[in-house]
Amino acid sequence: MEVKLLDQQTSVSGQITVADIDQLVELGVEILVCNRPDNEAKGQPLYSDIASVALNKAIEVVNIPFSAGQMTPEQVEEFAALLKQGKRIHAYCRTGNRCTQIWTAATQ
Repeated sequence: MEVKLLDQQTSVSGQITVADIDQLVELGVEILVCNRPDNEAKGQPLYSDIASVALNKAIEVVNIPFSAGQMTPEQVEEFAALLKQGKRIHAYCRTGNRCTQIWTAATQ
């Protein structure tokens, strides 16, 4: 998993697997955000599988999926509310681009 730090609170990456959860724990991630809809691609890990492992590692999980170019104001508000908690956040999608876009919108 290639992690890109957006600021001291937020990082993003492409699709993660359950095997990546331990690395997120080591990074101090407290909230894991999925910005990728399930079944977007064949063989993609399901949100529920990743969420189950993350919850067992005491990481809060939040599902804010959207397709490229279809981010809504409500989704931006939801992400902004997570940022206001001040917790360490990691978001993932297919490449990390959608996560960066929602973070940018939420921080403006």
